[in-house]
Amino acid sequence: MTLIVLAGTALWLLPSCNGIFQGLYDAPQAVSEFGFVSIDESTFSGTIYIDASSYTKWTYIDLNAKTIDTTLLSNDGTEEGLVPDGWHFAVHRYDTKTNEGTVIGTDFTSFDELLASGSIPSGEYVGDVWTEDRITVDMSGMMEGIIVYAPSYYNPELSLWLNVDTSSMPPIYTMSGKVYVLRNSDGSYAAIKLTNYMNDSNVKGFMTIDYIYPLEF
Repeated sequence: MTLIVLAGTALWLLPSCNGIFQGLYDAPQAVSEFGFVSIDESTFSGTIYIDASSYTKWTYIDLNAKTIDTTLLSNDGTEEGLVPDGWHFAVHRYDTKTNEGTVIGTDFTSFDELLASGSIPSGEYVGDVWTEDRITVDMSGMMEGIIVYAPSYYNPELSLWLNVDTSSMPPIYTMSGKVYVLRNSDGSYAAIKLTNYMNDSNVKGFMTIDYIYPLEF
C-alpha cells in the first residue's frame, strides 16, 4: 500500500470546490448489458463494454473465450476473485495491464487504416512495468490530500488511451483516439481502441472498447 499526501499549495482550494470532483469520482450506475456486446466473426472484430468505475476492481478480458472476469483489489495489491488463465488485457478504472504482453501505440485512428497498411506495425512494443503510485484504490481521503495506491503491474503504453488532466478543475479527459496493437505472449496480435469512457448518463468509468482479434494480414 502506498499513501500519497498532496502538497499543501493547492489544498486550501479544495474545501471551497464543492462538487468539482463529480464526474471524476462518480458513483456507478446500473446498465443493462456488459461484456462482449457485439461480435463479428467474419472480421474477427467486436465491441466490449465494461464497468470500470470502481477503484477496487480489475476487469480481465479474454479475447479467445470472449469472457469478462473481475477481481476485488485490496490496498496491498492482492486480488480476490477469478483471474482467467487465458486473459489478454485487464482494466482498472482507466489503467491497463497485459498478460505478459507488449503494446505499441500506432499512428492510425481507425481499424480500416491499420488494415490498409498491410502489416503488423513495427517499432518499440512496451511491456508492463511495476508501479506503487498509479493504481488508485482509495479516494476517500482526497479532500485531506491523501490518495491510497495499490502496488501492481500496469502497461504505460496502452494506458495512454485516456489522459486525465487534474491540473485544473474539473479534470479534463482526452482520449488519444489511437489504435493500439497488443502482442500477446503466444505471438498472436490484437488491435484495440477505446471509443468511449462514459455511459449514456455521462458517468465516467464505463469503457467501450473496439477490438480485432486475432489481428492477421
